[in-house]
Amino acid sequence: MKELWLETTNKTPSLQTQHIDVIIEDTKAHFTADNKTADIATPNNEAEIQKNKAKILRICIKDKASEDLIVKAAEAGANYLIISTENWRIIPLENLIARIKNKSKLIAEVTNAEEAKIALETLELGTDGILLKTSDPEELLKTIAIVKPDTLNLQMTTARIISTKPIRTGARVCVDTCDLMTPGEGILVGSQSAGLFLVEAEVNENPYVNSRPFRVNAGSCSMYTLNNLQTTRYLQEFKAGDEVIIINREGKTRKTNVGRIKIEIRPLILIEAQAQDKTIKVILQNAETIRIVTPQGSKPVTELKPGEEIVVYLAAKGGRHFGISVPDETVIEK
Repeated sequence: MKELWLETTNKTPSLQTQHIDVIIEDTKAHFTADNKTADIATPNNEAEIQKNKAKILRICIKDKASEDLIVKAAEAGANYLIISTENWRIIPLENLIARIKNKSKLIAEVTNAEEAKIALETLELGTDGILLKTSDPEELLKTIAIVKPDTLNLQMTTARIISTKPIRTGARVCVDTCDLMTPGEGILVGSQSAGLFLVEAEVNENPYVNSRPFRVNAGSCSMYTLNNLQTTRYLQEFKAGDEVIIINREGKTRKTNVGRIKIEIRPLILIEAQAQDKTIKVILQNAETIRIVTPQGSKPVTELKPGEEIVVYLAAKGGRHFGISVPDETVIEK
């Protein structure tokens, strides 16, 4: 689990503090899990490292000599090394990850979520965590989503199929991602923002076409999907480079990017299901390779029968304004 440290001039809301491991104030590190405090030292040479008893050191890497100093600090027993970079960002972190992995925990100093993502993915292994320096609450939320992806888990539920009905041809959207999915993973899609079906990626082998685990054949161009946990988006609006949320039947989410969107005219099928007190719908391509995730596996849309259980996500009540939830708005979706 990657660690999230925060240095800010603002008071951190308690709702966000639960996702932060350490809060830094001046030269003190406050560990939120056990409410303990530790000193932070800023040594400039090897002699200061040897004399200093602090287990958390903060060092700026400027050149090869400062890189070597950080390695010596790890060898001297530092628990945490908070690293900022003066000019180059990626290569110095790559070198340190390779040289001190499993000796000390490496915490990269960043100012935004984009820098955090780079630090956590550098040399594939990434740093052990990041120290975010910001007073912007929105930037903190974005960074939490990157460092603590488990906080994005959704509460999935089951629905029972009411009916399926082949309809005319229409514009169907394939979402080709920049990642590979596994059985039980896919994208949430639905005709109504109140209820979304989990459409599985093309991970299953069959006698006629190769599996394409990077792809979700996601349905009609007017279907909703999650843009993030707060907003929805029409499938037709996605383009290469956009972020999209991958989710599995347990509700665990992760983000990837769209490699391309492919829209073609195909026969469609309308699927209706009952989830709690809601009737929810989705329009997908009518073909054997398009599968809906079930509690135990997945099933082709061509084989779904009334009464069978599938996995769905029930979103917030109310309407949406350009994809943003408006819980108090009265809206009827059919």
